[in-house]
Amino acid sequence: MTVSPSASSAHADLAALAQDPAPWPHPWRYAIGTLDESRVRQAAVLVLFGVLDDVLASRIVSGQDAPDDAPASPVPADLDVLLLARASTLSHHPGQVSFPGGRLDDTDTDLVDAALREAVEETGLDRDGVEVLGALSPLPLPVSNHLVTPVIAWWARPTPVAVVDSAESAHVFRVPVADLTDPANRRTAVVRRGRNVHKSPAFLVSADGREHLVWGFTGAILDALLDRLGWAEPWDAARTVEVPV
Repeated sequence: MTVSPSASSAHADLAALAQDPAPWPHPWRYAIGTLDESRVRQAAVLVLFGVLDDVLASRIVSGQDAPDDAPASPVPADLDVLLLARASTLSHHPGQVSFPGGRLDDTDTDLVDAALREAVEETGLDRDGVEVLGALSPLPLPVSNHLVTPVIAWWARPTPVAVVDSAESAHVFRVPVADLTDPANRRTAVVRRGRNVHKSPAFLVSADGREHLVWGFTGAILDALLDRLGWAEPWDAARTVEVPV
């Protein structure tokens, strides 16, 4: 696949991010609870960016026939990221949107291998078409007692993806990054557990005629990555959405 100059710039940004020893804001504010260090398990997710040929961002992108006074995205319209909606029957994070990924198995050579294996199992992608740029420092996910390593990658040769096992996933889709950065699609997710209220970044996305809310662990990662990459735009954190749990 020929990569456009704007996509090449995004690839360079991601490659630089993958070498960042401290990509996350400190302290990490979005972990609900604490890890049980004696039983913590290692996991990895594949944060796979690429160039989407057939569905561009729904918003105007700078330099692409935009009126002078139109709001424009700092990222190319064809840049996208792979996500999936988890099956509603799963015991952990049912129905939530996430990156492909999962727990480290004994058969995995390392966490990068785990992220790729899980992505193949969940989406059917061809791992040979994925260029791994690097693994970021792990983040805690106390609700399932995992320490999760995000693996940044570029889809050098995209292949079709779809739900492989309906017991695991309900929808596999690619979302334009420009739609994620659009302030109109940004929200603050509010989770209420008794007297406790937890707030985290969230994104409204649409794919294949379906609407999704990206929140929780995945929403927090996307928010932090967009900030670190310099792709984020100012948005109104006072616009909230209640998330039933």
